[in-house]
Amino acid sequence: MTKSTPAGLPEDGASRKEILAKWQPENQEFWERFGKKIAKENLYVSTGALTLAFCVWTLWATVASRLNSVGFAFADSELFTLAALPGLIGATGRLFYTYMPAIVGGKNWTFLTTAILIVPLIGLGRAVEDPTTSYGTFCLLVSLLGIAGANFSSSMSNIGFFFPKSQKGTALGINAGVGNLGVSIVYLVAPLAIGTGLLAPLFGDPQKTAMGSVIYLQNACYVWIIPIIIALFAIWKWMDNLPIPRQSPQVMFSIFGKKHTWLMTWIYTCGFGAFIGYSVAFGLLASKEFPEVQFTYAAFLGPFLGAGVRPFGGWLSDKIDSGSIVTFFALIGMFVASILVLIGVQNHSFLMFFVMFLVLFFMTGFVTGSSFRMIPYIFNDQFQASLVTGFTAAIGAYGAFLVPKIFGWSYASFGAVAPAFYILSGFTFLTIIITWYFYVRKGAGMHC
Repeated sequence: MTKSTPAGLPEDGASRKEILAKWQPENQEFWERFGKKIAKENLYVSTGALTLAFCVWTLWATVASRLNSVGFAFADSELFTLAALPGLIGATGRLFYTYMPAIVGGKNWTFLTTAILIVPLIGLGRAVEDPTTSYGTFCLLVSLLGIAGANFSSSMSNIGFFFPKSQKGTALGINAGVGNLGVSIVYLVAPLAIGTGLLAPLFGDPQKTAMGSVIYLQNACYVWIIPIIIALFAIWKWMDNLPIPRQSPQVMFSIFGKKHTWLMTWIYTCGFGAFIGYSVAFGLLASKEFPEVQFTYAAFLGPFLGAGVRPFGGWLSDKIDSGSIVTFFALIGMFVASILVLIGVQNHSFLMFFVMFLVLFFMTGFVTGSSFRMIPYIFNDQFQASLVTGFTAAIGAYGAFLVPKIFGWSYASFGAVAPAFYILSGFTFLTIIITWYFYVRKGAGMHC
């Protein structure tokens, strides 16, 4: 019997297409000679495109709180619904975006999903200039923004196949961590764009607020168009369609019969769902409870902390060899911080509200990083682990829809935000119990 041999290395001077056809990242010689450079190019461009996608996905949160000040007359529940819609669309899109790079190619899919973002940006830029724009029109355009949120799943799925197993964690950590920083970047850039007339000669007229100041609300949308065009060029130039194996539906659906799929989805939703949901609702909530405080340029700090700490959640979990312990204590921190945020609101203490919200964001970053580290240790089969990771990422993103909707419902039904925090804090408390019972207590029988 002849022993099969692995596919040979590409010849020196082989074209990029020939190298991709023989992709062997676990082969050290292939990796050093051919793979490393191509993989890093794809990672850097993908990360930049994903960062822009997060900027677009959450930019409406920076606009919604200013609409009524320039002539619109939307109710609180309507504003929170508009802020929530991108989360609904983005989370739903994640459920199938994961599999698209294998079907149409990672480069092709990244180019398409990045290019299409220009459509809602132009539409919303025009809509905010006209106070007669209907609520239904805003719902449609804001929903189109949501497709940006789905890009996370396809980006993570695509990049993972470029790197050897020993470097996947770092590569995916860079892609996810830097990508998530888009939430913080939009909070920093959008107010600067809105407050200046830098783009005014090209894009529309200024609006006057009820306080008499001049702003350019449309610039929050238009400012991202040129970076997206640059990203499209980089995608076309430096990304590749790597042959990715397709999996049968039977294999993909096998994860749904395992209890740990649902438990980890619950835990990750509590962490990332809170991070993205609070990021979307942060500006609206602050302007509602503290209208006398102008903290526009500090709003980026919360999402910045949550995204920036995420890689350290995974690092600390590796350091102490337990993602469940880090997750457990970070969840306790989330619970305490959410209670103190509510106390800040009830005492009308902006300092307490803001500082405790920063702590809350900080803790969500640890939960997202450490809970993702738990999954490969729970699911020994790496393909199943990747499927569970993709599924939890999709469901967790629904926090961008549910959290603002809960705040909107609370104001509409009770005229106060306290019931919303009772619900969200209660969800966190249940997650603490689940994490302790299934993964932390001595009899849990699960080291992750």
